[in-house]
Amino acid sequence: MAESPPPLPFDTSFAPRTGELVEVLPAIGRITAPNAGPFTFTGTNSFVIGAERVAILDPGPAEPSHREALRRAIGGRKVEAILLTHTHKDHSASASAWSKETGAPLWFAGPHRLSRPPHLFEINALARDCDWGLTPDRTFFDGETFEAGGVKLTAIATPGHCANHVCYGVTGTDTLLSGDHIMGWNSTLVAVPDGSMAEYLASLRKVIALPYRHYVPAHGGPIADGPGYARALLAHREFRNRQVIDAVNSGATSASELLERIYPTLSAKLKFAAALTLNAHIEYLDGLGAIRMRRGVFGAVRLSPA
Repeated sequence: MAESPPPLPFDTSFAPRTGELVEVLPAIGRITAPNAGPFTFTGTNSFVIGAERVAILDPGPAEPSHREALRRAIGGRKVEAILLTHTHKDHSASASAWSKETGAPLWFAGPHRLSRPPHLFEINALARDCDWGLTPDRTFFDGETFEAGGVKLTAIATPGHCANHVCYGVTGTDTLLSGDHIMGWNSTLVAVPDGSMAEYLASLRKVIALPYRHYVPAHGGPIADGPGYARALLAHREFRNRQVIDAVNSGATSASELLERIYPTLSAKLKFAAALTLNAHIEYLDGLGAIRMRRGVFGAVRLSPA
């Protein structure tokens, strides 16, 4: 069986100071929304970028107190753009309202889309959490450098958590605004068909190779050694792949069997997320030819050794 990797160094000590503007870098401040939960941790981090004029990154939920906190932080300055890391509603639900209120355009990496076409009878567990109707006024391409609030940023395509996820590097610093791609409090949910494990792993390797060292995520606190932590996440996912292969080779034939073998002590409320990401691992390994996955008429999956 696969040996256990070193435990992931999760940091859950973050004090969000919900509703307050907290400086992240000169001309970049964070305001945490009051939408704490099992998938959002202490809440979504929204960012106000700029000095004399500003941009808002991930304005978050359409929650009145959070919108008012952002207004206080903006303080009457011109809002020249609304940026998104991706179009899950905990990041984007208030984006259209902010655009209408300020006249600022929406900038992100294209409308929400699935990472692959759905299979017959397949249910997208995240369908209600996605902002399907949101369309950007400006669509970023990978590696594009631009100004927002007078701050130079570079858009870095990081699909995996979802197809249109993008991180933003802050020019002239070692800081990466990492969205949901890399978060210090937990590993990232990857749920097919919304997300893709193959793309997520490729995006991890891509970011590790970049010159950014300090990661600022959209949930939880900053990560001082970003590449080191990202390497630990990658090792964790590679270990999970080996666990799935070993379990299938030992006779497991379904995702539910894998869930019980790999997560025997996980609480019921966390098993849903674990099952979603486990299905992404299964699909990834089937694509590699490391295991075999056969879909039944009504979507049931049967697993067998390669």
